[in-house]
This record gives sequence, C-alpha cells and structure tokens, in this order.
Amino acid sequence: MKILHVFRTPVGGLFRHVRDLARGQSELGHEVGVICDSTTGGQVASDLLASVAPYCSLGMERIGISRLPGFGDLSAITAIKKHAQKLGINIIHGHGAKGGLYGRLAAWSLGVPSIYTPHGGSLHYRWLRFPGFVFLASEWALARIGTGMIFVCEFERQSFAKKIGLGGKPNTVVHNGLWPDEFNPVKPDKDAADVLYMGDMRHLKGVDVLLKALALVARKRKIMACLVGDGPDSAVFKKLAETLGLGTFVTFPGRLPTAQALKRGRLLVLPSRAESFPYVVLEAAAGRVPVIASDVGGIPEILPEKNLCPPDNPEALARHIEMALAIPAAIADDAKALSETAGTSFDARAMGRNVTAFYQQLLMAPARMH
Repeated sequence: MKILHVFRTPVGGLFRHVRDLARGQSELGHEVGVICDSTTGGQVASDLLASVAPYCSLGMERIGISRLPGFGDLSAITAIKKHAQKLGINIIHGHGAKGGLYGRLAAWSLGVPSIYTPHGGSLHYRWLRFPGFVFLASEWALARIGTGMIFVCEFERQSFAKKIGLGGKPNTVVHNGLWPDEFNPVKPDKDAADVLYMGDMRHLKGVDVLLKALALVARKRKIMACLVGDGPDSAVFKKLAETLGLGTFVTFPGRLPTAQALKRGRLLVLPSRAESFPYVVLEAAAGRVPVIASDVGGIPEILPEKNLCPPDNPEALARHIEMALAIPAAIADDAKALSETAGTSFDARAMGRNVTAFYQQLLMAPARMH
C-alpha cells in the first residue's frame, strides 16, 4: 500500500504515534508519506522529522496548518489532495482534529479510503460551548464521510460514540506501543528532583493542580520538582509557582527528549484533567519510573487503580505524592512489575500490524467504503 499520514503538530504524543506507525508499516513493506504543519515545533520538530525520514519512502511534506478553523484550510486541503494524487496514495490516515478534517476531505474528493484517529482532539470540547459546537458538529459530519476510525484506547472509542457517533463506520481500538529497546531501567540523575512532570504546559494538563499539590506537600517536607515541557500557559504556571512560594523548588527546563527528561525526576506525576492514551505513561513504565496519574481517559487501561488519583484535586494528589515518596522501595517494585506487563501488552510492532490489517480490511470491502 501507499499510505499518507496527515496531522498538524510534529511534536508530542500524536507525532510519536505517527512515527511508530511509519516505522512499523515501512518494515511491513508498505510505502509511507507524511504531511504536517510547517509553522510549529521549531528545531525539535525538525530533528524528530529527520529521525522518521528513513521510514518515509514517499517523503515528508510540510505546509501551513493553523490550529483553529480559517480560510487557509481550503488551500491546505487542496494541497493535500494534489500531493496524494501525485503519489498515487491508496489510503489517507488523518490524526487529530485538523488531520482528520484535511485527510478525510482530501480522500473523499479523490475517492480513496480514509482513516481517522482523534487522539483526544475535539473530544475535549462540549456541544453547548463555543467553539465546541463548531468542532463537534464538524466531527459529526466528517464521521459520515470517512471510511473508518481507529482509536488508541477503549475510552476514546466510547467517548466518541457517545458525544459524536460513529456514523455506522467500521472502527477498532489499537493501543499505542513501544519498541523492545525502550524497555530499559532509567537511572535518575544525581540531582534528580523528587517529582517530575512531562507534557504540554496547558490548563488541560493540570499543571496548576500539580503546583498546588506541591505547595501542600512543601508544608510538611522539603520537595523538589522538575516540570518538563512548553506551551501556551508556561508563563502562567511559572507565575503560579512563585505565588505559591515554590520559586526555588520548581524548575522549568522547557521541552526535552524523553530519555533525558525521565532522568530528571524520581516520581512521574501526570495531573491531567483529560487525556487520551498518553505515551508518557508507557515510556515511564518502560523505564521503571514510578507513576502517579489522573484517573482520566485511557490511563486506567495502562495503570492499576493504586497509581490513579482523582483529577482536579490538589489535596488528593498531595496525599498520593506524600505516600509515594515515603515508601520508595515499594513503588520501585510496583514500577518493575508494571514494566514487565507493559512489555507484553503495549508493543509497537503489534500496533503497526493491527493498524495496517484494519486498512487492508477496508480496501477489501470497496462496496461498503463507497
């Protein structure tokens, strides 16, 4: 097959998913191409794209893709259609809200099948709030145009069915996975912080909840934290840390490669208000880094209940952090057991095989597709 992956931002968990698919599908003998935004990600995005280039025999194209709807969407869809037509693409896989919009409309106009994977995306919005109505109405219409959907966790599929509807289209769940060489214990740096956060600096990710929890813990014991990542709310969170008296106890090093970031702390805390199926939890499990995460999205499909905390609750999160730091040997044993489970349950090659097998099912049923 000739496969084209379409998405917006070439950083973060969504792009990690695409990179793994490109590698897995290339190893299976398929030809893979990528189209993504040219205005975001900076040097980090350029480096990541370079790392996936060997698996993209159909090349990597970057065009302007805005986060919000606009007139530029029409020209972008046209550009993707022409690019796919030139390459003779058999199937277009759109990732995230914008990738799903562009990919499905371009495929529909070419008469080729399309796949959509939301990765959370529009599911974080509500029908009765602007711009949620616009995004969800678009998702509803596009679900009737696309050929099929692949969800990265069961939670995402159920949420999509309830909030938007599956449009009677074929769908499946394929969990994200890691490569065998990623399952190696991470040795913390000598000056590693007690608590580590990795992710976007956005309100949705609950960084403010973590900071408030850290302030509560700091009343009882000295605690250091390292918050890795960047995003639109970085300045807000840095100011909040100062306001809470955490200025000398919390560092914000910006975005770092995963392998380097995981060494910066001894306990990973993911305080999200909403999630899909975050790679960072899998990556921490592979490195035997103890994890506490919000009980949201597909996280319970990875972590046992004792590792989960109610979202948007600084008091509960503070208690979980205190308990984890008080019994480091016990959480280290738990992290080792979780790594062994993840090694068999979340495999990148199996992910690539299962996604590609779903493509092939759709290509073998042209009548249903049309």
